[in-house]
Amino acid sequence: MRIIQQNKDIILTSCRHFDIKRSFECGQCFRYEESEDGLFTLIAFGNIVRLRQTGDTIIFYDMDKDEFEKIWLGYFDLDRDYESVITELSFDEQFCLASEQACGIRIFRQDGWETLCSFIISQNNNIPRIKKIISALCGLLGEPISTGVNAFPTAESILSAGVEGLAPIKSGFRAKYLIDAAEKVVNGTVNLNELGRMDYKEAKETLMRIKGVGEKVSDCALLFGFGFHQAFPKDVWVKRVLDKYYGSDFDPNYFGENAGIAQQYLFYYERNILSKTKTNT
Repeated sequence: MRIIQQNKDIILTSCRHFDIKRSFECGQCFRYEESEDGLFTLIAFGNIVRLRQTGDTIIFYDMDKDEFEKIWLGYFDLDRDYESVITELSFDEQFCLASEQACGIRIFRQDGWETLCSFIISQNNNIPRIKKIISALCGLLGEPISTGVNAFPTAESILSAGVEGLAPIKSGFRAKYLIDAAEKVVNGTVNLNELGRMDYKEAKETLMRIKGVGEKVSDCALLFGFGFHQAFPKDVWVKRVLDKYYGSDFDPNYFGENAGIAQQYLFYYERNILSKTKTNT
């Protein structure tokens, strides 16, 4: 992959292992929109970024190299050698098939607090409604970035709102979990800045001190927000994959330190490719 500054844009070429559409659509982040002409608009870290892919070339619009290297190189995990990771995981026949059919998925390194809240909201929910609730939460409590666009709110602002203050976002039973998360982060019971220095087990146990944060939500937060690539979230689709190919006693350690990357490929392949193929036959 080459990184080129051209006029006011950043251009990435030879992006064999980065497909932005698949990476956005695999359920790991929620503050993005895709236009009919393939332009993706993402809100993250208090910034708005617009990007489009044609073949193996990706353009980041209105961006200088300094911003790209400080924020987006890490966010899109572009400093990781996915070719080596895929080769390492290809001992497994099913993963090998999934990686061939769903090439280009990368695990984003998102803001930990936003990721934790997003997956608390995701419980017993579908993606359009998750996106709607998160957008409402940002509109209600987030600091303005530009006209009509707000950053994700801080733990302090969510805690100050209280359960009743969250009523306008219509998050239902999840509101009390958001408030508990905010309270524990603000009072230091859960120190998000320390999570990355913990081992996986300790980090997971720490997040599960929050009401409503169980195995799946903690693993999603750790994988997508804190860089724990061994985390292996199990939602309905992943459980179907495990039952179908690996058995009920499957141990994620089978895939090693990159189990979370394997999970995303298997998840995307089963939900977005196999299920649609069967529907169309």
